[in-house]
Amino acid sequence: MKLIGIEEHFLTDEVRQAWRDLGLEAGKPGVALHAAAIERRLFDLADERIALMDETGLDVQVLSLTSPGLHDLEVGGLEIARRINDAIAEVVARRPDRFQAFATLPIASPDEAAEELDRCVRTLGFKGTMLCGRVGSRNLDDPAFLPVFRTAAQLRAPVFLHPQAPSKAIRAAYYDGFKPEVSAALATYSIGWHYETGVQFLRLILAGVLDQMPGLQLILGHWGELVLFYTERFASLDRVAGLERSVETCLRENVHVTSSGMFLPHYLRRAAAVVGEDRLLFSTDYPYQYRPGRDARTFLENCGLDEGARAGFASDNWLRLIERCGQDG
Repeated sequence: MKLIGIEEHFLTDEVRQAWRDLGLEAGKPGVALHAAAIERRLFDLADERIALMDETGLDVQVLSLTSPGLHDLEVGGLEIARRINDAIAEVVARRPDRFQAFATLPIASPDEAAEELDRCVRTLGFKGTMLCGRVGSRNLDDPAFLPVFRTAAQLRAPVFLHPQAPSKAIRAAYYDGFKPEVSAALATYSIGWHYETGVQFLRLILAGVLDQMPGLQLILGHWGELVLFYTERFASLDRVAGLERSVETCLRENVHVTSSGMFLPHYLRRAAAVVGEDRLLFSTDYPYQYRPGRDARTFLENCGLDEGARAGFASDNWLRLIERCGQDG
């Protein structure tokens, strides 16, 4: 059974330096996590990465620039994005049996980002894009970003909504007040990242983006970024939002959910109950969640799905999602 991980990250020297120039290592929790073995593995796109893929049982990685991507770059983002995408296209071309890619976008310049997404999908063969939540002070439902979502919908290219740290004001109100390392963890990988991404997803629904683009396909990592565990409460939004499509409909028709290395069968069962088994995707969240011991393959083999559903989870659902990527919708 081919196993494809769709949330598998990388980093480049140029992006790391851009983050440093913007002061993100000091001002944005999560950026400083890129150190030691994690950083080395992010930079490697060859031997060590493939060896660890083999060790964990993963056949293919869909490569994406790690969070916060280029979301904080308001100047020069397009040039950096094009260099990244061209370089990753070369990596994929060298090993198409092991790698696919999501487009890196200069999202602070939405029109340029839409054009780059079109180039990446149509010319480079990329399989969609990854967006890391807010762009500066703007949420993803800001009308300025509609060109990106329209282009994705037209191209049948999925958009992966990935976490980044909450804003400074939110961190101060909800997550600060402990030792720095505790506040940073609370605001990022323990819960802050996931609330942030779940809210961005709900805002897209409530802003009517999925009413306007009913074919747009979104991906949520970490078993749905907490959203799937409160679907009964979110259904109450339907009474006041005045939308054509309910939250439940959007979850069933516009969302795929992936594991992000959280290999927990009871989370998988909840995700399957909400979005359906045919919308489950696999990912290891490399290198952040990498663990030795053939971890990915072992979870697949013992996840509790029947053979057909396991094949879908492993790769068939992803291949079906991207089957028409690049063809006008």
